[in-house]
Amino acid sequence: MSKITRFLSSRKSWTIPYAVFAAVFVVLPLLLIVAFAFTDENGAFTLANFSKFLSHPEAINTFIYSIGIAFANTLICILLGYPAAWILSQTHMRHASTVVMLFVLPMWVNILVRTLATVALFDFADIPLGEGALLFGMVYNFIPFMIYPIYNTLQKLDRSYVEAAEDLGATPLQQFLKVVLPLSMPGVASGILMVFMPTISTFAISELLTMNNIKLFGTTIQENVNNSMWNYGAALSLIMLFLIGASMLFAADDNQTEKGGVR
Repeated sequence: MSKITRFLSSRKSWTIPYAVFAAVFVVLPLLLIVAFAFTDENGAFTLANFSKFLSHPEAINTFIYSIGIAFANTLICILLGYPAAWILSQTHMRHASTVVMLFVLPMWVNILVRTLATVALFDFADIPLGEGALLFGMVYNFIPFMIYPIYNTLQKLDRSYVEAAEDLGATPLQQFLKVVLPLSMPGVASGILMVFMPTISTFAISELLTMNNIKLFGTTIQENVNNSMWNYGAALSLIMLFLIGASMLFAADDNQTEKGGVR
């Protein structure tokens, strides 16, 4: 009893609510996904859900197409977000904070409302909905998740490295390519994860901006769940989770490499 009392009176006890929350809303749902993915409707163990995915070319093509859209969206967000983050990091702190807030402000609005506003914008401009509209909506919704981590990394960058490169005769371009860009890679990796992962799993944006003519992998999962095909939907979700986990491990390895290079 005294050990329990000491534990409850220590700071370690503050972790109890977070542990309970993680167990109920993170660990338990993941375990349920795994359980449904490897069982059939009768609860018997089976691999039929995964073989069904591998035997359906439409599902595989949707999966590959979703990865392609995610790569394209992430690449566009990097090409647009990195220069914006670089400019903001070179701006006066007060003005930079205001501009960053303008980037973050749309995130306060529900993603469905933002997407419906994008649909209305395309209708007003008489621009047909399709793959171009889908990429535009993806970039519009996710580019703040690319800008902010890169900006945060650049803002905390030790300027002495840049000054040392300048003293050694490096040109501004060389300073950026040899010093700033490598040191900002952790922010880029965080931005890639925050953009790439939700792009694969989203379904509302593709449904609204393509009038449900273009199907992403998240849409396939949603359709199976809505049709009470829980086991197959769980298997598809598990496949997507494996992909997300692999991308996170890859990003973690890149971060370790970058840190090792800085040292």
